Amino acid sequence: MTTWVPRTDGGRPEGRHCAHGDQPDPPPAVGGCHECAATGKHWVRLLMCLTCGHLGCCDSSPGAHATSHHEKSGHPVAKSAEPGEEWAWCYVDEVYLSPR
Repeated sequence: MTTWVPRTDGGRPEGRHCAHGDQPDPPPAVGGCHECAATGKHWVRLLMCLTCGHLGCCDSSPGAHATSHHEKSGHPVAKSAEPGEEWAWCYVDEVYLSPR
C-alpha cells in the first residue's frame, strides 16, 4: 500500500489536506484508455484509478475519461500512469499528491 500526501506545491493554496492518501497499490498499467480506443480517439496522458485500476485519459484529452470514471464511481484518487511520473490527483480534495 502506498501512502499519498499533498505535494508542497499542490497546485492549490497552502494548507490543503487530503483524507484519501492511503490507497492500495493498483495492478500494473496495461494498454491505454479503453473508452478512447473504442471510439478511435487519442489521449494525451493516462491516469489510473487507485481504487480499481481503471485506466482513463486526462482532462487534456478529448474524452476526459479518468474524471468521468471518478464522477460515475466516486473513486477519489488517480495516479499518473505515464512512465517516470510519480504523482496523483485527489478529485475530492482537488489537490496533487506525491507518494510518501
